[in-house]
Amino acid sequence: MKHCLVTGGAGFIGSHLVERLLQLGHRVSVIDDESTGSVDNLAAVMGSPNLSYTKASVAEQDVVRRTLADVDEVYHLAAAVGVELIARSPIHTIETNIYPTELILDEMSRLHRAGRAVKLFVASSSEVYGKNPKQRWDEEDDLVFGSTARARWSYGASKAIDEFLALAYWRQERLPVVVGRFFNVVGPRQSGAYGMVLPRFVEAALKGNPLVVHDDGQQVRCFAHVADVVESVLQLTAAPAALGGVFNVGSDQPVRILDLAHKVAAQINPSLPIEFVSYSRAYSDDFEDCRHRVPRLDRLHATIEHRNRFTLDETIRAVIDDKRRELGLTERNS
Repeated sequence: MKHCLVTGGAGFIGSHLVERLLQLGHRVSVIDDESTGSVDNLAAVMGSPNLSYTKASVAEQDVVRRTLADVDEVYHLAAAVGVELIARSPIHTIETNIYPTELILDEMSRLHRAGRAVKLFVASSSEVYGKNPKQRWDEEDDLVFGSTARARWSYGASKAIDEFLALAYWRQERLPVVVGRFFNVVGPRQSGAYGMVLPRFVEAALKGNPLVVHDDGQQVRCFAHVADVVESVLQLTAAPAALGGVFNVGSDQPVRILDLAHKVAAQINPSLPIEFVSYSRAYSDDFEDCRHRVPRLDRLHATIEHRNRFTLDETIRAVIDDKRRELGLTERNS
């Protein structure tokens, strides 16, 4: 039995990771301030004797130091979430992403110097690539951000700082860290409240509303089921060859956002209309987006055995079934 700390463990990805760690027989501690997560995400496991839950910010040094005292692994997933939040609260985004990571690394460095080598997985984001024009991104590609006058890029820049910090501790102190760049992760329990596109489409369709597509819908993305992402994270953290490395994590199967909307409608009500909304109306006049976001997974696949099991259609179905339960709907009345 290992003792694992999951920051942001009441969030969408974090709660699935917590469930999987408990299923594997480990002891799990969670820190979450519930700013975007919810303790309800952990309802199925809150009664577990192997789960300890602390509602607090990862920016609280005493909480971090106390919790890290006897852990074997740390999964740092706490972060600002969603394009909508980024556009609305850039100060919160930058502070939430950078300071807690620095605090955790500093505390783990102290433990490392005392002879305790605690493994750290740092959740980064495909946002670090910015608007790199390549058709498929690999981990050695340049990071291409827009103007600092456009708040959109503050998220990617702040996550890049997280990566630089983590890798600096690896190079300088051999702190055992692994960085995973998440692409679009979707699945049950994901909220559409912060601009996440798939749950937003599903919730609208189940309520009989138009599916709102931003801009022209020709943006290309890749969507991975959260269960596949969690397995990749666990195998990366366990792999000695992954230490000090940066890995794309997600799906490499591209789909246009407009086609995603049609796929959702096809499974719920094919007659639902599509409504196009400009970025300026959805977010702000200075909002910029990346048109094409597709990862290469060669490095990931050379390091771990796991391969994604869920197709996009299966993932969409899983999100629909989950939202139906959440809204108290059956197929007949949705």
